[in-house]
Amino acid sequence: MPSTCDLLDERPELGCCLAPLRSFGARREFSGTIATVSCFEDNVVMREVLAEPGDGRVLVVDGGGSIAIALLGDAMAARAAEAGWAGLIVNGAVRDVEALAKIDLGLLALASVPRRSRKDGVGAKGVPVSFGGATFQPGGTVWCDADGVVVAGRQA
Repeated sequence: MPSTCDLLDERPELGCCLAPLRSFGARREFSGTIATVSCFEDNVVMREVLAEPGDGRVLVVDGGGSIAIALLGDAMAARAAEAGWAGLIVNGAVRDVEALAKIDLGLLALASVPRRSRKDGVGAKGVPVSFGGATFQPGGTVWCDADGVVVAGRQA
């Protein structure tokens, strides 16, 4: 995988996510085709999407930037890795940090918090999501490493 720095040097038209994301998974570099979920403090729709075969995709979750409730914990992350997801980018919080660090999955999120999410089933999948100055289109491509997150629309 090319570094995000090299990608932006070669293709300055690509998007760059400026959200202050931290790495929580065992994979420090990951990339793939984008799948999306928009939800706020409720992870039911995200759980449904992660139950699908990942096929090396990256799930981008817009949790509205909330760090009051974790949208993902170790059990769901382990299932995502087993299903073949390359990684997740969560504009929100996660929990079970020690266990997440051992799961072979790329995982970026804003923060950790021990409180688990609601289970009301409110959310949408397969919709464009935007945060950190970047828009993530389903079917686009995302590259993640220690330097940041670079995104391309469906044209890439």
